[in-house]
Amino acid sequence: MSYSIVIGLEVHAQLSTNTKMFCGCKVEFGAEPNTLVCPVCLGMPGTLPVPNATAVESAMKMGLACGANIESRPMWTRKNYFYPDLPKGYQITQQGGSPFYDKPICTGGALEIDLEDGTRKRIGLTRIHMEEDAGKLIHDLTVNDSLFDANRCGTPLIEIVSDPDLRSPREAYLYLEKLKQILEYLEICDANMERGNLRCDANVSLRKDENAPFGERVELKNMNSFHNLEKALEAEIELQASILDQGGVIRRETKRWDVAKGVTVPNRSKEDAQDYRYFPEPDLVRLNVTESDVELVRSGLPELPEARRKRYVESYGVPPYDADVLTREKAVSEFFEGVCAVTSDRKAASNWVMGEVLRVLKDSNLAITDVKFTPQHLGEMINLIQSGTISGKIAKTVFEHMVEEGKPPAQIVQEKNLSVISDSSVIENFIRQVMDQDPGKVAEYRSGKVKLFGYFVGQVMKACQGKASPEQVNALLQKMLAG
Repeated sequence: MSYSIVIGLEVHAQLSTNTKMFCGCKVEFGAEPNTLVCPVCLGMPGTLPVPNATAVESAMKMGLACGANIESRPMWTRKNYFYPDLPKGYQITQQGGSPFYDKPICTGGALEIDLEDGTRKRIGLTRIHMEEDAGKLIHDLTVNDSLFDANRCGTPLIEIVSDPDLRSPREAYLYLEKLKQILEYLEICDANMERGNLRCDANVSLRKDENAPFGERVELKNMNSFHNLEKALEAEIELQASILDQGGVIRRETKRWDVAKGVTVPNRSKEDAQDYRYFPEPDLVRLNVTESDVELVRSGLPELPEARRKRYVESYGVPPYDADVLTREKAVSEFFEGVCAVTSDRKAASNWVMGEVLRVLKDSNLAITDVKFTPQHLGEMINLIQSGTISGKIAKTVFEHMVEEGKPPAQIVQEKNLSVISDSSVIENFIRQVMDQDPGKVAEYRSGKVKLFGYFVGQVMKACQGKASPEQVNALLQKMLAG
């Protein structure tokens, strides 16, 4: 039996602040365990939290970028639960479990995703709220024990909760991709899933059809990659469908994804809101967000991916497909912008970035910020092609030297003697050499086998190592072959 799939995502984004959510401890990945802590983030008696203004501003930026409403009086609450990575025994958050004190900083909003059939789909947002992160448990360093690192305790997070609008694992993948893109453009989160900067919980259920009530949902916790999210959802959907086909009942529970076995594995039964005993945080007053605060943050928003794609098409004249590829990663987009600042040939810039530059990144497993050559180098190389100093074929050789050495293209052309040969007498000498080496084919050409012309062009270009202008070669070759 076929079922209608219902998916909602809860995405935790670690904010790129210098200090933690409620104290002055530094936020730093990879620091010595348990060194970036203080009585406040460990919840020692008598300590008082103070909200991080930059974190609040970052949450507002994300809300505005998604068209959400910014609440004027968001509230802090305590979410009480016991787990070894939470020394306080509670988490300060903006979830409430009650309409009286469920007051997140952002409500509503939406993202649009581009489906693979060319259509667009709106995915609504329920809320964006702030909270502090828990510590980190490390399970694989000793045989019998787990280790605890408190450095992450109190790190500022925003949780972005989607409406249950996703209808396939692929849509979930595309939604998370779009979310990551916006976070990077806003520069409020590194969005590195391997480092835990971005973590995703997925709620999935099945129902008979689109009009039927929602089925019981299962929560898949802490998806650490786009690929794993998609694969875990596929496996869970297949499992739920099999259970329902056999007349079984779906239990409400949380699960994890076992990558090695390719299955979802139960963790525990799913808690309800009342299990967390939410209540207003007694040590923090409600935030006061004014209209002028909102407008100040709005005025500082950068150009977002959608607007940048549109500009590339309208102002740069690149095709929509190119614009989409170039704006998927902010760093790649900024590299392209740098190339365009040097050369007026935007389509050539697009072709080189999408082709050779992205190839180098993939082959070497590098970020674009780590390559030796600069956007200016690539722009200058394109200008050398435009001016006729080098050919398109020679340009690929120049580019490889740029990748390896990081030198300006003009310097490479000079050092390697790669300039285009434009002297007619020199080209004629190459043509004469080719003709002298194969008089039989010359005779065949002159007797009417004109298709041999391409053969001669290839031989001449080979003889001059691709340095001659193809146009000049063609013109002089026609003249000399004609006798």
